[in-house]
Amino acid sequence: MYQLDMPWALLLLPLPLLVWWIVPPHRETSASLRLPFFDQVARAAGVEPTVGSVVPKRSWPQILVDVFVWCLIVVALARPQYVEPPLEKTEPQRDILLALDLSQSMDTRDFAAPDGTSKARVDAVRTVVADFVAKRPGDRIGLIAFGDAPYPLAPFTMDHALVQTLVEGLLPGIAGPRTALGDTLGLGIRMFEKTAVPERVMILLTDGNDTASKMPPLKAADIAKTKGILIHAVGIGDPAASGEDKLDTASLQKIAETTGGRYFFGGDQTQLEGIYDELDRITPEDQKLLSWRPRIELFHWPLGASVAIAVSWYGLSGVLGLIRRRAAA
Repeated sequence: MYQLDMPWALLLLPLPLLVWWIVPPHRETSASLRLPFFDQVARAAGVEPTVGSVVPKRSWPQILVDVFVWCLIVVALARPQYVEPPLEKTEPQRDILLALDLSQSMDTRDFAAPDGTSKARVDAVRTVVADFVAKRPGDRIGLIAFGDAPYPLAPFTMDHALVQTLVEGLLPGIAGPRTALGDTLGLGIRMFEKTAVPERVMILLTDGNDTASKMPPLKAADIAKTKGILIHAVGIGDPAASGEDKLDTASLQKIAETTGGRYFFGGDQTQLEGIYDELDRITPEDQKLLSWRPRIELFHWPLGASVAIAVSWYGLSGVLGLIRRRAAA
């Protein structure tokens, strides 16, 4: 649609008329023929002399042209614009970081599939996590894989196809045989420091206990709490195992509680799917819709038209006047 950005400028339309009414006319004294016996001539003619003036007459076409030019100038001052249809952009208000354990124990085939067969833990995680990513089209998602050390595989991105491709390519043991749980939380905190969204959520999945970190996991959880990072912990290992393969349930529960998150335990693929469905439910999409309407300035059209009309009219009047004077001579 078309609109005037400063419609109040239209109040200037009657300005020339007000000036004509209020401001006195310009007076100019010019030399004239002096008669020493002017008074006698005036008395003989019965005329009382007064101060004379010559007011040049303006034709109606000239008045109409001047009014039209002034109207165009005022319209230009009001800044006419063409407002285009609104453009909308959805801006995510939550970043989700997936931290997946890829230690060698993730290759253990003790996860019951829905069809009753046993499959490797990593295979179940691939399926469930990829489905979770597909359900979050409005959130930016990042990905960390950890073993002996944490490795950022994807920054926070809306390119969910990329994240799903990376998840499908996860292999147990590629990050080392051990588990660096605390260092993983520390890397996640650093990644969140580069974001400006109001909500930051980390989903931590592991099947073991911390055996390789330089930073204690509970200390990292305290730091995450001060940064406003919510951590949900998912355990899929065996709490009754020993050594490297023992799932440290107590630490995972403490990490989640410290940051205001929740702890879940998944013993098979069905339970793991239910956990991620619950995570999807308790972290509903949060987006902000940004909308703006591009504007195209049009003031140059009435302004250019006023200049063209004024130049054409007065230029033509001057040429015609010159022709008439030469013809009269």
